[in-house]
Parts: sequence; structure tokens; C-alpha cells
Amino acid sequence: MLSRYLKIYPCGDRPGSILLYSTKKGSVIRASSLLLDAIRDDALTEADRNALSRMEILTDDPVAERETMARLVDRTNANAGVFYATVVLTLDCNLACPYCFEDNFRGRHTMSEAVAELMVQKIKREEIGEGRDVNLRFYGGEPLLALPRLKEIAGRLNTAALLAGTKFSFTLVTNATLLTRRVVQALIPLGLTGAQITLDGPPEIHDRQRPYVSGAGSFGTIVENISAVYDLISLKPGGNFTKENYRTFPGMLDELLATGIDPSKLGPIQFAPILPKSGVRCGGDCHPICGSEWYGEAILFLREETLRRGFGVEKPTMGGCMVEMTNNLVVNYDGSLYKCPTFMGWPELAVGNLADGVGDYHLSHKLDLWQSDECLECAYLPLCFGGCRLLPLLEHGVIDRVDCRREFYDNVLEKLILQDIRYRPTVAVSGGIS
Repeated sequence: MLSRYLKIYPCGDRPGSILLYSTKKGSVIRASSLLLDAIRDDALTEADRNALSRMEILTDDPVAERETMARLVDRTNANAGVFYATVVLTLDCNLACPYCFEDNFRGRHTMSEAVAELMVQKIKREEIGEGRDVNLRFYGGEPLLALPRLKEIAGRLNTAALLAGTKFSFTLVTNATLLTRRVVQALIPLGLTGAQITLDGPPEIHDRQRPYVSGAGSFGTIVENISAVYDLISLKPGGNFTKENYRTFPGMLDELLATGIDPSKLGPIQFAPILPKSGVRCGGDCHPICGSEWYGEAILFLREETLRRGFGVEKPTMGGCMVEMTNNLVVNYDGSLYKCPTFMGWPELAVGNLADGVGDYHLSHKLDLWQSDECLECAYLPLCFGGCRLLPLLEHGVIDRVDCRREFYDNVLEKLILQDIRYRPTVAVSGGIS
């Protein structure tokens, strides 16, 4: 039978053909529309049946398929071999972005030596000591303002992992103003593999949205640093747009190309709308991801312009909110623990601290919100698993419902798939399936 986690679209440029897209596997197949008749009549060739089953288009048992999806997060957690943590080294920053998500609680708060020691010992004992690999994501503020502390933490954990026969690595979430070649070369031996950086459009937009504290623009420095280090580590550029300025953002890509940067050597570029500031309820119109025609148009426009210039993009793939993953924590500068860095504006959503460990957050974070017939029967479940917990929190002040993406995916998923098909070759599989 056809999987319930499947979307079927007409293939507009090929009459008589259809596209079948598995939201579980991320696989897309182009085939004759007669294929559906063959599936329903149990008349598939063995080769086609095997290909369709391997790509999660077909399922032998729909009841078992749904039950497997319901248990998937628990099974993933039980088998996790890597510990992930977002480490907030400092809430200080050398930029003064007017839309800063952390504006309500940022300041010159930096992780102390005592907190760093407590964290290192905990990770060595509970993660590396248990044979798990460790991947940290240093975050801020601007984490490179706390470079000595970063080096200390990474160096000690890298050494501990080498002695234990496990792996340690880390990435940065950085504004890239301090991401010089010299800094990167010093951090690579300690485990640095990549960085997520931000460019908010072309210089005239970026410098207004992301100025230095002094008021000077930061665009030129960031592009210079990108050019200097993108051959050393994986860089994932992104930017924060508004309804009014998103159509200018391709100019940022043109600026990168003009410097001689090879787009194939950068990580995927992902643009996102500016979020309301943390810790404050914003009411019913806090985020455009659902029920907003302009947001879908913006995503499709930016993605098309990015692909057209040879840059990579994120593709629709199975995933959900990080709060579901037990092996994924946020360590705040003061030792408090959260499940998502966006929750730091709500102290009541802390799930523990380094000294006492993690408490029970099942109810406070509504881990079972998506365990409903409506979600488990939805073809889009593998792409969201209930969506982002932040959005209902911003809208209602509490996590009280799923962040349903049905309307968004109804509007854009087919077009996203068609974009990807246009920019990648197809491979013949069998029986007219490609």
C-alpha cells in the first residue's frame, strides 16, 4: 500500500507523469501515472516494488508504519551515540542589532571558570566516560568575545575524548566579525569543524540591521572573513529578512560571488524571518510561517535565487524540535540548562542546572503534543513532529499546542520539490521511475 507519509503531485512538464515524494525518506520519484493503478491492482514488477519500498513510497503494513512513527523519537533517543550541547559562553556582543532576539536579557554576562569547570567535568563523566561522542555549538552573544574560555573548554574536552577513544568536535554560531583566519587556524586543532554566520542582505540592509555597537557597518568585515576562512571550515551563511526587504537579499549573494567565493564550497544558505524578541508574548501575529502568503513567497523566491547562483540550500527533511532530543541541551553562561536557546528569555522553562542535573520537563515542554490522531495521520508529520515549541510560546505565553505546518506545506512543498528537481540531475531506477 501507499505510505500515509507521502505526497503525490502532477508533473506539469510531462503529461501523464506524477511525482511521488516521501516525507519520511525525502525521496522523490517521477513515474507514469499508470504506476498508481499498478500499485492499487497489485500489478507492480518486482523491481518497481523493491524500488518503491526502499524509498518509503510503499508500506507493507500501514498500522505498523504509524506505530513506528509514533515511537521514532523514543527510539532515536535510546540509540543516540552523540551528545549535543549549545554552550552560551557570553551574552555580550560587539554588534547592536535592533531586532536582537536576546535584547531583553543580553549584557556583559560571561561563563565563569567555575561554571566551565562544572560543565567540563559533567561532560567528561556522563558523556565521554560512557563512550559517547560530543559535539558542542558555542553560542552567544558573540562567542568569540570569550575566546580564551572557549579554547580552554574545547582543549580539555578534545584531550579527554582522545584518551577515551571517542570524538569531540564543535561549531560556532557567530556574527563572523572576529572569525579571522588566524582564529580559525588556532581552533581547528581543538575540534572546530564549522560555523553558522549571518549576513542580512546586501550592505545597505545588513549594515542597518547588524551595525557595530559604535554604529559602523559590519558587512565588509564579515565578507572579508568569509573569504579568508571558507577553505578551512564549513560555513553556513544565513540572514534574517522582513516582508519589506527580502527581495533585496540576493544582492548579498552577488556580493559573495564578486569577491571570488566559490559557492560550492559553502554550506547551505538558509534565510529566515526576523523573530519577536525573547521573553515577551507577542500575540496572534508573531510569526508568518503559517497562514501568511508572503512568507511562502519569500522562501520560494530566496531559495530560487540562491540555487540559481550555484549556492546550496537546505532541503525538506525529517526533523523536529530539539526539545524532543534527550541528548541535546543548552548550557547557559550561569550553568542553568535549557532545551532550546530561544527559551532563555523564560527562566521558568529551565530544565535544571549543571550541579543538580536535568529535571522532568515532559509536561512543561509538552513532549507528547504531536502524539495525536491528527498528527500521526498527517503526511507532513515527518517534517515537523509538532513543529517549533517557541512559536506557541510567543503567541500564547505558554506551550499549549502544536505549531502546525500543514497550511505552509500545502502552499510550498510541491514548489520546493520542483525547485530541487530543476537544479539536480535525475537518475533512472527502473520501469519508467526516475
